[in-house]
Amino acid sequence: MATKDPAPDPTHHSRWRPLRLLQASMDAEIARVYAEKEIDGLKPSYVMELLRLHTEGPMTITELAASVERTHSAVSQKVAAMRAAGWVRTVPGDDGRSKKVTLTDEARSVAGRLAAEWRATEAALAEIEAEIPYPLSQVVTDIERALDRKSFHDRITEKLAADPAWE
Repeated sequence: MATKDPAPDPTHHSRWRPLRLLQASMDAEIARVYAEKEIDGLKPSYVMELLRLHTEGPMTITELAASVERTHSAVSQKVAAMRAAGWVRTVPGDDGRSKKVTLTDEARSVAGRLAAEWRATEAALAEIEAEIPYPLSQVVTDIERALDRKSFHDRITEKLAADPAWE
């Protein structure tokens, strides 16, 4: 008895994969800049939180998450990774029950360079956006406006309602 061929793998088509791959490639280039300056163990994804802690001082994970507009869970995981890499440590909070995240001496020693890299990266992105006909920052704004008109959730569930495989 012959078996039915499975449906084609839908993951071979992705509108967002190129954007994720582009961002990963650009992050790898930033990591290369750190490696050239012998800033070992620093991931580009840590820099916003490190700079925020440098400029605003120690914060609880909840405060830091709100500051960088991420979930508590995501920032908690990132803080754990940054602590393991030696960039942050936790200290007792103001009330004795909470903990605050603070920079290590090593992180403080490179904070000025990280701020310089952030500014250079933003300037490079502005330069790239000036070279292309439709800047990514405008794409984001336009997508946000479209989502204000109809949520992503509603758009997905409408498509699923028409797909018998979802039932």
